[in-house]
Amino acid sequence: MKYRFIDMDRYPRRAHFDYFRSLQSPMLGVTADVDVTALRAFCKAEGCSFYLAFMRVAARAANAVPQLRQRIRDGAIVEYDACGTSHVELREDGTYGYCTLYHDMPWAEYLPYAEARRQACRREASIEEDDDVEGLYFVTSLPWLKYTQLVQPTAGGDESNPRISWGKYEQDFRGRLMMPVTLLAHHGLVDGLQAAHFFGNIGAEIARLTGNE
Repeated sequence: MKYRFIDMDRYPRRAHFDYFRSLQSPMLGVTADVDVTALRAFCKAEGCSFYLAFMRVAARAANAVPQLRQRIRDGAIVEYDACGTSHVELREDGTYGYCTLYHDMPWAEYLPYAEARRQACRREASIEEDDDVEGLYFVTSLPWLKYTQLVQPTAGGDESNPRISWGKYEQDFRGRLMMPVTLLAHHGLVDGLQAAHFFGNIGAEIARLTGNE
């Protein structure tokens, strides 16, 4: 994965960066409901995994926000051209392993690639990452719960991989399928504006994938 160093002398958020790095808990977390009605219908019609489809949507939505591709390294910032995902795959014994996916390929190629990767990871099931960990989004889901808030573990300090999570979708009073989605990111890199852009991008990516843009 390619990346570049940010010129810290010209970085407009340098004071904010230094301030939030000094805090014991520097993470910014946002949970919002996302309308997945069109995506669920698309997946049902195509006979494909909603989980993999939304993971692609979320990854591409995040990659469209430069700040979510940034990581803190040795007191400086690196920005990746694109980031993959490391997601949870559940095993038969109730434990899980991590599976790395990349999302910069056509949909027709992505599905068989992603299915093969997740099946392999279920068999091998390791909690060791198999690629450059710094350049990944950490992804998980709670498909059994329609939650309103989620607290996720972080390593603390300068560990700055964004976390993306989602829960159970349910119909609202309009009959729309709404799903809680959570973004957790280092506040030294990401503000509320960028978090809002991420959620806006999700809608755009769903429309693009389902042909409704």
